[in-house]
Amino acid sequence: MPTINQLDGAGLRRHASDLAQVLRDCVLHGASVGFLLPCPLEEAQAFWLALAPQVDSGARLLFVAHDDHGALCGTVQLVLCGLPNGRHRAEISKMLVHSGARRQGIAQALMRHALERARALGCKLLVLDTCTGFPAQGMYEKLGFAVTGVVPDYAALPDGTLGPTTFMHMRL
Repeated sequence: MPTINQLDGAGLRRHASDLAQVLRDCVLHGASVGFLLPCPLEEAQAFWLALAPQVDSGARLLFVAHDDHGALCGTVQLVLCGLPNGRHRAEISKMLVHSGARRQGIAQALMRHALERARALGCKLLVLDTCTGFPAQGMYEKLGFAVTGVVPDYAALPDGTLGPTTFMHMRL
């Protein structure tokens, strides 16, 4: 069973290389998470380091999973809405599990942790987007997320082809 922890900004900086490895591995295995092939490690690491100020401020909560050997193998973010009319909602972002650690319940454990934290913070609504028809969509549905809608050609897959994205929500 994975160990789930929340990283602060210093933790993010300390684990930026490991997070970059997970992100790059996911892109190399077809995940559409904002990056295109070849997804250089430097680009992935720069992405994580750029999030540090938001993690420092508490606007973005970063959860990581470590496997039984202590290796960082997954991550998910809970992005809080800071606008006055949206403080009741948050967004799930960058749900990533290294390909070598999949099918072990890590994604579900990360999501359950993020859901618990969102409830504890008083969030009433969670939103996310995911590649239409990819396995993650089924996991989100099993956790209780409902399909809000599908947007065709919303994002480029790692190989550059455009694909649809499914927007989902969950009332807490």
